[in-house]
Amino acid sequence: MAPSTTKQWTVQGQDGFDSLKWNEKAPVPSLGDKEVLVKFHAASLNFRDLAIPKGKYPFPVKEGVIPGSDGAGVVEEVGSRVTRFKKGDKVATLFNQGHLAGSINPTILGTGLGGAIDGTLREYGTFDEQGLVNIPSNLDFNEAATLPCAALTAWNALYGLKPLQPGQTVLTQGTGGVSIFALQFAKAAGARVIATTSSAEKAELLKKLGADHVINYKETPNWGEQAQSLTPGGLGCEHVVEVGGPTTMKQSLNAVKIDGVISIIGFIGGFSKDQPSFLDCLNNLCTVRGLLVGSRQQFEDMNAAIEANNIHPIVDEKVFGLSELKEAYQYMFDQKHFGKMAIKISE
Repeated sequence: MAPSTTKQWTVQGQDGFDSLKWNEKAPVPSLGDKEVLVKFHAASLNFRDLAIPKGKYPFPVKEGVIPGSDGAGVVEEVGSRVTRFKKGDKVATLFNQGHLAGSINPTILGTGLGGAIDGTLREYGTFDEQGLVNIPSNLDFNEAATLPCAALTAWNALYGLKPLQPGQTVLTQGTGGVSIFALQFAKAAGARVIATTSSAEKAELLKKLGADHVINYKETPNWGEQAQSLTPGGLGCEHVVEVGGPTTMKQSLNAVKIDGVISIIGFIGGFSKDQPSFLDCLNNLCTVRGLLVGSRQQFEDMNAAIEANNIHPIVDEKVFGLSELKEAYQYMFDQKHFGKMAIKISE
């Protein structure tokens, strides 16, 4: 029998990381007929998690929500009508619990873990059986916990609209989770990768992961033009994974190929009044799309590719415990991490 209480965090207010509140004896949610009780072994953090307690997340968030979209663990119990899982299965969470396949819609936006509904930064949680996937057999729990948001977002960027083809060029920005996954997926697909960073040390790590070219954006402010010049015939990149937002969009437009795709993932570069207009998309004859993670069908396709290519997520060497969450948030906010940040919840 699972315990009746669980250790967990909640977000109370929008006062920054002090809004995170710790509870060592919260009740374990009751199990419905079509629900699964998961004992979490690991979770991972995303930029979104830092934005929510600061009041800077643009999608639905309920007061007192348990944070965290990303978690991996073991099925402890299943409801009487559950057919997709059995006790002992190793599972990961789906970011938008209602996004099973196809396009996203307003209803699905209300099913985001750690925002609209309770998330993963706890020992035990119950989830509808449709909102979980089996984890790839080649990954441990810390690695698997990084997949629900960053990995699936990168996969959607490369395969959700115009699927990446071998020999094409992908431009990634920085060394955050989405960018690293995009690099790994692109190289596994036989594509060329141009990566940007501001650190010589991180540049070497990007090259070890397979980046064909690395541009230091502080040394080369016009890195978009530089990236374009490094592509075959100087025609530009078929895919740009845009994580900076308004502050980097101009350079992404300089880098993209005619009829290429810029996938806007985030806004870690902050906000800027000086940014390109919609007309720039026309002038560059490209598609600019915003996306919010991906569907369960895409998640399962991605996991098959991870297994087939034996891809291992890059997890920062510093792993925090569940009770150290505030410290983990600050560590990530200070950009001390490389790749994904894991939170160890249980053995």
